[in-house]
Amino acid sequence: MTVSVKNRRLLVGGAWVEDKELLPVIDKYTGEGIANVFVASRETVEKAIAAAHAAFPGWSRTPAHQRFRILEKASRLLAQHQEEIATIICREAGKAWKYSMGEVARAVETFQFSAEEAKRIHGETVPMDASTAGEGRMGFYLRSAVGVVAAITPFNFPLNLVAHKVGPALAAGNALVLKPASTTPLTAVRLGEILEEAGVPGGVFNVVVGSGGTVGDWITTDPRVAKISFTGSPPVGEAILRKAGLKKVTMELGNNSGTIIEPDADLAAAVPRCVVSAFANSGQVCISLQRLYVHKSIAGEFTKRFVEETKKLKVGNPVEKDCDVGPMIDEGEARRAEAWIREAVDEGAKVLIGGKREGRVLYPTVLANVRPEMKVMCQEAFAPLVSLYEYETFEDAVRMVEDSPYGLQAGVYTNDIRKALYAVDRINAGGVMINDTSIFRVDHMPYGGNKMSGLGREGVRFAVEEMTNIKMVMIKP
Repeated sequence: MTVSVKNRRLLVGGAWVEDKELLPVIDKYTGEGIANVFVASRETVEKAIAAAHAAFPGWSRTPAHQRFRILEKASRLLAQHQEEIATIICREAGKAWKYSMGEVARAVETFQFSAEEAKRIHGETVPMDASTAGEGRMGFYLRSAVGVVAAITPFNFPLNLVAHKVGPALAAGNALVLKPASTTPLTAVRLGEILEEAGVPGGVFNVVVGSGGTVGDWITTDPRVAKISFTGSPPVGEAILRKAGLKKVTMELGNNSGTIIEPDADLAAAVPRCVVSAFANSGQVCISLQRLYVHKSIAGEFTKRFVEETKKLKVGNPVEKDCDVGPMIDEGEARRAEAWIREAVDEGAKVLIGGKREGRVLYPTVLANVRPEMKVMCQEAFAPLVSLYEYETFEDAVRMVEDSPYGLQAGVYTNDIRKALYAVDRINAGGVMINDTSIFRVDHMPYGGNKMSGLGREGVRFAVEEMTNIKMVMIKP
């Protein structure tokens, strides 16, 4: 199944529009051009924001049951077109087929959760007479949509990370302007067609493509935009915060995720799970397993099994159904990760498997003899690269996982509840996964990071809270 080469338009104000410049989109494995997409000019971005701003009042007053039906239909349409959309993701993102299919399945759930949440947005009563000044008064608060939401999304999940911004925003009654990653815009354009077919009114959802330095800045700084939801790197997130002004923001900014393996761990379950967690989507997942802390008493056995399991992975063209690891998003990123590996080796690390690169493809790499100050340990690799580190005490392992500027998610394998709770208490992260790795996520749980890993939370109900304002009402009879 292939995607024919054609020019893909932008969705602005309910119309599919062209612009002056075209951006080629390539198959990340073959380098073949698969489509061109129009790049939004300043004028087009202005029209998109104006359309969202004009559409917001009507959409925000659309009854919840109608928003529910539209989002539910979008979920059904995604399911109906799962293989087609997975093929687009495979080719433009380089994601292996099974993970592309999994991403579409997750987006189906994310839109279903969003549909359900549209009917649950409510406030609470406030006991006014808890204060002497409130006697004889009635109080309650409502949740209302913020207005125009700007969604700026990354390449690594071109559908489901878009869904995590679009679904909750529409459920809450907001209008949107979406800027997908320039390397993977086709999935977002296809989603626009699906939302249009599902019944989203013109202007409520707009798609504009272009660089962060142009289109991203124009959206970020526009005063009509009330909320920015961004997933990307800390430097770009900080730049957006400086430019945005008084807007609500949600930022998911990455991690160098750690997982601890205790002696009582079930290695038969932990080893294959850790391999998947390190190398799925070529390690280009914000919660990919990057730092693996293994107790010294089991390090030899764990390492042997881990390397053997890694050898089983098939590296190749992601459209092949049995592919496990495809290319990285571009050759520059693959070269950067390769340089980090070489630097670590020069500083004493040992490559147990991998370390080889062919164009955009970096083979799954396992390092040992690493030190905490190496880039492969202290920065976000965002590559098929994991480092094994032997520890002596559980307290040491927890301290090392926590010793990071990031704080998105971490994992701990242990059957000792006291140790599990010790880690939960001392690891400052948005999530601590017990008897699983850092990569675990389901799409209705609160998801987001502490420290440099971000601001706010996603997960549909929690994203709705981030995309609404509280309006307090007091009635004095």
